[in-house]
Amino acid sequence: MRNSSGEPIVGLNKEEKAYLLKLVRQTILTYLEKQEYPATEPISDKLKEEFGVFVTLHKHGQLRGCIGYVEGIKPLYQAVMDMARSAAFSDPRFPPVKLEEMKDLEIEISVLSPLKKIKDVNEIQVGKHGIIIQKGFQRGLLLPQVATEWHWNREEFLRQTCFKAGLPAEAWKDPGTEIMIFSAEIFNEKEILGH
Repeated sequence: MRNSSGEPIVGLNKEEKAYLLKLVRQTILTYLEKQEYPATEPISDKLKEEFGVFVTLHKHGQLRGCIGYVEGIKPLYQAVMDMARSAAFSDPRFPPVKLEEMKDLEIEISVLSPLKKIKDVNEIQVGKHGIIIQKGFQRGLLLPQVATEWHWNREEFLRQTCFKAGLPAEAWKDPGTEIMIFSAEIFNEKEILGH
């Protein structure tokens, strides 16, 4: 199990993870066919709890969509359906997913810990933490795995999160800039379902 903190955040078991991964694929397919969500009941009470969650879609190893809730605002299984639909059809960086792409999509889910506001950037552990940078109405977020995938150090991670927020690269040094960190429990189809 790939986990950004080295320990479970939510403590989902393999069956719950498999259910959520299958739910992402089922949600996208059902939405393609009927523009509605699949009828489903969660397999455990844990999936009814509220957590922040991101759904990331890759196609041939390249990002194809990624959208999420930073904080828990609805039951996890419902949030996963919302984010599956949004990542597939509403990510402004990409055209909507088409049915013929489904066989090539790789699905990853990141379930987030509560946010922690920090004063000292040395608290950020690359590979463990994701970052949110906010100044005024501008806000950017990068998941923990992004820094690892791009081999960024802490300062580059901060700069890239500033860019994501539409801020200058060094805005993280400004005392008026808020920096928050979080951990994530990250899992994908290959690890959990074997494909």
